[in-house]
Amino acid sequence: MFDEIKKILCEYSETDPEEITENSRFIDDLGMNSYNIMCAVGDLEDTFDIEVNESDVANMRTVGDVVEYIKSKQN
Repeated sequence: MFDEIKKILCEYSETDPEEITENSRFIDDLGMNSYNIMCAVGDLEDTFDIEVNESDVANMRTVGDVVEYIKSKQN
């Protein structure tokens, strides 16, 4: 799952996949803006067959937050 998330995030940031960790922050570390984040969320929804609430996106600051969120939605 983590590798798939990194692959999606790399499409919207200029960060190499090897540099992305669960502690990577979307804005500060990956240089993403709100548009990039929402596009990535759309891809994550399609890839993992989940629905992400916009209010939940505001609480996701790191890649690890996304991993945990997806796991919670899949259970």
